[in-house]
Amino acid sequence: MPVLKAPAGNTDAPSQYKQPSRKGKKAWRKNVDVTDVTKGLDALNTQIIQGGIIAEKDSADLFVLDVKGDASITKKFPKIKKGLKSDEILAARSAVPAVPMRKRPAHDKTTDGVLPVKRQRKDYVSGKELSRLKKVADGQHESTVDIVDATFDPWADEPQPEPEKAVELAFLPQKEKPKKPKTLEQQSISLSANGKPIPAVYVPKGGASYNPDFTEYRERLIEESEKAVEAEKQRLAELEAERIKLEAAARSAAEAEAAEARADLSEWEDDSAWEGFESAGEELSVKVKRPRRKTQAERNRIKRRKEEERRLKHEAAMKAKNAQAERIKQIALEVAEKERQLALEKAEFSDAEEVGDDEKLRRKQLGRYRLPEKDLELVLPDELQDSLRLLKPEGNLLKDRYRSMLVRGKMEARRKIPFKRLAKTKITEKWTYKDFQLA
Repeated sequence: MPVLKAPAGNTDAPSQYKQPSRKGKKAWRKNVDVTDVTKGLDALNTQIIQGGIIAEKDSADLFVLDVKGDASITKKFPKIKKGLKSDEILAARSAVPAVPMRKRPAHDKTTDGVLPVKRQRKDYVSGKELSRLKKVADGQHESTVDIVDATFDPWADEPQPEPEKAVELAFLPQKEKPKKPKTLEQQSISLSANGKPIPAVYVPKGGASYNPDFTEYRERLIEESEKAVEAEKQRLAELEAERIKLEAAARSAAEAEAAEARADLSEWEDDSAWEGFESAGEELSVKVKRPRRKTQAERNRIKRRKEEERRLKHEAAMKAKNAQAERIKQIALEVAEKERQLALEKAEFSDAEEVGDDEKLRRKQLGRYRLPEKDLELVLPDELQDSLRLLKPEGNLLKDRYRSMLVRGKMEARRKIPFKRLAKTKITEKWTYKDFQLA
């Protein structure tokens, strides 16, 4: 590759030879000429140093209209001889102030260096503000804010254009109006057990206060403790049932292997055992079964016996499985009947209630995914504070609002999908630049 050398008097950046091929992105980035941009930026910086940008100044600042010449000006001022370039550079002064080299104190309030701005003091209350606060304290408000409900309806008919504009825009297609969804007029389905609508912001009971009453706090603490104990017992029972199920499966598999081993052993003993003794009066004769190969009939008989044992074993396992399934269905029906009775009993007492409970939900929920569990809003006795300023904020407001919308039936539960699966694409370059013909 040839070495590029810049001329002796040229201060521009070295450039490469131009390439006629521009087919790749690498060549696009390499063969970019930015000399015009750099020259323009240098000229702009020079104008700023000399006093300002010429294009932004008025004509009165740049030009003077000389209506009458003066011939004595040349005599008043002597002819200035051109000095050295170094003196000219040293004598030039920039309109932009230099950056101070001294260290500024921490309390120094500086501006951007262009226009000094007087900052207002905000560490005291002015007399006007003090008088206004006194009037407000006395109940005399200068102005009040009237709360007005929103009147904008997104589903209302749009205003028709004027006749003249309608004639001018007659060639354009008519814009379709958004259709009002049917579900907008339907009431949301509440997920509470009693079917009552759940408020958006549920008013907590007295036991949830930061400084609660002792009796209310004790009742709530006992109630939540019993719930936690019941949940732990249920979890341990599920683990024990799973362990028993695995042990039963392993035991049945071991019994099946042992039965198969016993069957093979008995078959081998039948083949190699003595036929027995034959008695004729007082004389005893012993006959030994000579080793021989099994006939096809014996093999078929053994095969049929094994198939029969396998079928009986399978039928016994299926019978036990069906009995277990029937028992599970019976238990489910009993539990459903008990829950229905409890729901009826609660409905009798909850008819007087106007709102639903966001903790006791119905069994059938909306969507395929389960609702998120509600956070336990309970402070332990050793964490109670006697002052509101010492109270530490806990929980997540976004999660609370999301669960509130779910239990109120405003939306269905969804599962988070962090990455969307995209189709695989392959980028290729067409070789059309090679398909040419010589004239």
